[in-house]
Amino acid sequence: MNGSLEKTVRAVVETVLATKNELTLADAEALSAAVERRAKEMGMKIVTAVCDAGGNPLLLHRMEGAFIASCDIAANKAFTSVALKMPTSDLATLAAPGGSLYGIQFTNNGRIVIFGGGVPLVRGGVIVGGFGVSGGTAQQDTELGEYAKRYFTEALT
Repeated sequence: MNGSLEKTVRAVVETVLATKNELTLADAEALSAAVERRAKEMGMKIVTAVCDAGGNPLLLHRMEGAFIASCDIAANKAFTSVALKMPTSDLATLAAPGGSLYGIQFTNNGRIVIFGGGVPLVRGGVIVGGFGVSGGTAQQDTELGEYAKRYFTEALT
């Protein structure tokens, strides 16, 4: 292979590898729609949020009748799951008095959420974004977050 062709092939391979682990708006829309369908089955009105690997918003969707406050909460759950590389449900114990992360919810300009509903989205072993849901109890939001994680892994990776 000549040098020019080799450089072109290498550039294409590097581009494919770099974009393979990106989260797209189409991914975010499909994930949000799937979780909303599940929420409807549960009789819930929710807000879903998806952020990219840097914690930047990619999608925010509020079902009709969902709490307005859930917009901020869902977005911050998505951010938290990426920023700390863990589901937000794992933070409840860690952030409790005496826990190793006690007080963490007061950092990052108050964006850290310490109850369930936020999960990191992983593709190819790399966190490509975060998902957050708000509108139910902590247990319901945690259940929907876990559903989102399974759906993303099984249908979108």
